Amino acid sequence: MNAFKNVLTLAFGRRILNLNVFKIDMLSRAFVALLLVISLAACGVALLQAGIYGWTLFALLPSILGAVASWVVRPKTGPRAARAGAVAVMAAACLLLTLRLDGLVCIVMALPLTMSLGALGALLVYHVEPSRHTTRGFTMLLLLSSATVLYDAKARPRVFEVRTEITVAATPEEVWKHVVSFSDLPEPNEWFFHAGLAYPKRARIEGSGAGAVRYCEFSTGPFVEPIEVWDEPRLLRFRVTENPAPMEEWSLYAKVRPKHLHGYLVSERGQFQLTPLPNGHTLLEGSTWYQHGLWPEEYWRWWSDAIIHRIHQRVLNHVRMLAEHTERAQTDAARYTAQE
Repeated sequence: MNAFKNVLTLAFGRRILNLNVFKIDMLSRAFVALLLVISLAACGVALLQAGIYGWTLFALLPSILGAVASWVVRPKTGPRAARAGAVAVMAAACLLLTLRLDGLVCIVMALPLTMSLGALGALLVYHVEPSRHTTRGFTMLLLLSSATVLYDAKARPRVFEVRTEITVAATPEEVWKHVVSFSDLPEPNEWFFHAGLAYPKRARIEGSGAGAVRYCEFSTGPFVEPIEVWDEPRLLRFRVTENPAPMEEWSLYAKVRPKHLHGYLVSERGQFQLTPLPNGHTLLEGSTWYQHGLWPEEYWRWWSDAIIHRIHQRVLNHVRMLAEHTERAQTDAARYTAQE
């Protein structure tokens, strides 16, 4: 903040700044805030264009923006301060949508985190102003951005696992046939798939055994899955060598292609495990190992785990329907033959 004070001193002379920086009038506060907001906006755009989706973008910048909003508005109560910080962050998010820097789905996913941190930054300023510690706090936040950008640029994502299981009223041998490849799935009813999230449509395989290549067709393109383990009818394990985009972003414009649509949510490998049950049924378990290049890691993992789990459920339920239908048809045919 002292740096901005020096700029104003050179521009307007010392008379306008002969009071404490936090006792200047609203116009001067707004001018200083404008300089800060322009700096924050430039930093945010640079991070988006560089594809650095980390602590700086999702945590530090919203906190500073909320703090600036509270400093300018000077709310009378804590709840009003928190509201000012949250509204400032939402306004910034709407600006990203308007400028085609990101799509609606990802902005909505980020808002619970960014608006909360904007409110927190506003509350911190509300509780310390007009003490001298506010200036020091602003300076520390601005200096912290260089450290968080460095971390975000160098951090390497971990590999996470999502596992989903269902029980199928069919034998492992019958279930296996529909795991390896399956026909077209019905169109999804879930709102999040209609909002743009990629969803599975069908699967086909070229070849048989280890070395065969499975293609799982999604609404945004195919996953290419070379088979590593073909243990019929118990285990099908594969690598993933090609990933389609995880979603189609909704925007006010025809197409929006932010960096995070390619190379961020990446499946590494997957498997289907079939376990026979005593009653002749099968425990079918689908697993995916994946990475995402977004931080805070655990916040975005909550979203990605939920999305992958829904995709698993869609595939496994389709396999169950196909296997149980075939099983019933075979049982009915056997009974009819026995009666004859």
